Amino acid sequence: MIWRFRGREVDLSLLGEVMGIVNVTPDSFSDGGTFLDPQTACEQGLRLLEEGALLLDIGGESTRPGALPVSAKEELRRVLPVIKALRARTNALISIDTSKAAVAEAALAEGADIMNDVTALSGDPRMGKVVAEARAGLILMHMQGTPETMQAHPSYPQDDVVTVVAKYLSARREAALGCGVDSAAIILDPGLGFGKTVAHNLALIRGIPRMIEIGSPILLGHSRKSFLGKALGDEGDSVPKEEKRLAASLALTALARSLGARLFRVHEVRPHLEALRMAEALLVRH
Repeated sequence: MIWRFRGREVDLSLLGEVMGIVNVTPDSFSDGGTFLDPQTACEQGLRLLEEGALLLDIGGESTRPGALPVSAKEELRRVLPVIKALRARTNALISIDTSKAAVAEAALAEGADIMNDVTALSGDPRMGKVVAEARAGLILMHMQGTPETMQAHPSYPQDDVVTVVAKYLSARREAALGCGVDSAAIILDPGLGFGKTVAHNLALIRGIPRMIEIGSPILLGHSRKSFLGKALGDEGDSVPKEEKRLAASLALTALARSLGARLFRVHEVRPHLEALRMAEALLVRH
């Protein structure tokens, strides 16, 4: 299970890896506005790398439920200075979280290695070509609707979210291959919280083994998401949601690794990496 792109290789055969989140936005659901300054964002990224992140995911447009889109110009204004600052100080892997080909193209030119597209190449007709020509890594995610509408009334035929998401990701993977993207460059993300109820999210986690059969490694983006608090059934108490959701997030990292997931997009790198390695101490025979 080798993830290969731009002359880089990540061996996911035995050990999973952690992706650190750096949101350069004023309105992300958990840390919006915290890292708007490029230097602050760069320092945060370097901290996450020191904690053990394999790669950083830089995003300049919030995709939280209800979020409105921003222009490519504004997105570029937010992310390019951060990518430039990071690339000047580290050779670590950088992912650009965008659905716009113009943003991906500019970010890749400045040193990004991976394109993380919540629309799975369906949001911009040029995106597949941009990724293929750059020989970049590609993360394809499932989302029902748009960030503005996705959590209004999420539903799936026969309530079989796993079948729907698996078929979608398989089709988008084929579309990427049709654009010339290397099959070894592709990662699949079921899109927890992107047009899903709590039950849908839990079903998708249980369904990880089925999605692995599509042929690409699976990434899970569950960190701090609201379905964790809802699943616990105690959103109204006095414990800060970040503290409460961290414990639930760590449990899912370990469980999802046991089911076969290999990449984990998170806010707190060190505890997730520790949970991952503990799970692998039980799962992997060296």
